Parts: sequence; C-alpha cells; structure tokens
Amino acid sequence: MKVIVIALVLMAALATAAFAQDSERPVVVELYTSQGCSSCPPADALLASLSKQKGVIALALHVDYWDYIGWKDTFGSPDFTARQHSYARFAGEKMVYTPQMVVNGGPSKIVGDDAAGLARLMQPAGGAGGPVVALSRSGSQLRIRAATATPLQRGATVELVRYIPSAAVDIERGENAGRRILYVNVVASWKSVADWDGLAPLDLLVNAPGTLPMAVLIQEPGPGAILGAAELR
Repeated sequence: MKVIVIALVLMAALATAAFAQDSERPVVVELYTSQGCSSCPPADALLASLSKQKGVIALALHVDYWDYIGWKDTFGSPDFTARQHSYARFAGEKMVYTPQMVVNGGPSKIVGDDAAGLARLMQPAGGAGGPVVALSRSGSQLRIRAATATPLQRGATVELVRYIPSAAVDIERGENAGRRILYVNVVASWKSVADWDGLAPLDLLVNAPGTLPMAVLIQEPGPGAILGAAELR
C-alpha cells in the first residue's frame, strides 16, 4: 500500500511542478540504495516510477556498506559508496545513508522515498543556460556532442554511465530476506571520459561496447552540480 501511495504522490506532484517534461536538459536523479536495507524498497519503487517519466534520467547506485548485515548486494560497488561519500564531503556533511536521492548533483539531498520533496527539486539540469548534450552510437563507438552559450566557470567532467534496465532479485538473507524486488536502471559502470571547459563545442568519440543503455552527464568537479545530460537507450 505504501508503494502505491508514493507513486500517486509522485504523479500528482510532477503534474504541478514547474518542470518542462520535454526539456532538452533532463533531470538527473541518483538513488543510493542497497538490497540489504529494509527502508529501501519504497525508494526503489519510486525510482521505477521516475524512470518512466519523460525528461528524467533515473539511476540506481547500489552501495556496499550494508553487506555486513547478512546479504551481499549483487549490484553493490565500493565505487558507488565512494561517490556517495564524495557528495557528502563536498557538501560538508559527515554521514551518508540509504535510501538517499541526489538531484542534479545536489546540493539538496532527500530521503529516497520522499516523493513530495523530490518533486520540489525536479528542474532540468543546469537550468535554462546549461549545456545541451546529444548522443549517437555507431557500432561500439559513442559520439558525445555538447555545446553551451557561456564557458563553464568551474569546468566539468564528462561522465559515461552504463546501466541495466531492469532486474528482479530474490533476496535470501538480511533485512529483506524472502522478498523478490524489481530494480530498474541499475548502474553497472561509471567512468569519467573527458574534461571540458565549455570554451569550444565538445565532440568526443568513446568506446562503449555492448548493448546496455547509457547516459552522459556534464558535471562540475566535487562532484558538484550536473549541468547537462542525455540518455541513449
């Protein structure tokens, strides 16, 4: 019942939020979650609803710091734990938690199943003046193009994210023992592929073999604000 309520709250909030669903600059939502966290399934369900929204890049990053309580997250990675801690350090915070959502790189972070709080943060990455990013694929090559009207004051990194669209997991031990949970947009890899100052248009070719969907984020160092993004499914 709680999952249904969360989904209804999200849909109502998005319908009234000042958010252009057809914007060329999508909203980027990172959910830090764990299969070993009993509070996470409602947030996982909320991310699944988000992933269906046009103009939203919804990404699930599974951390590994709950593995010790009886169940090793099958998607968990110390790299994603490190990224979450980097957000906390950049914001001057001492703690991280799951479920946690970061919208457009922060600085605001919210509890992962707070649909109303999430809707208040849903604005296109970079606002009206952020970089516009375009992606195309030819075989194993991904072409990344980006342009911005003004130089990037702090510079930015070009982040390539590959993700698994959906996967159902039977959890045998730990806080969620006996549950079968569907996860969506599970991040499989995250790699910085270039630096960009915005002085000239970006035109970059990178290797991206395989068939997994991908997203490219233009993000300030820190990690800081996500200025622009695009997705290729």
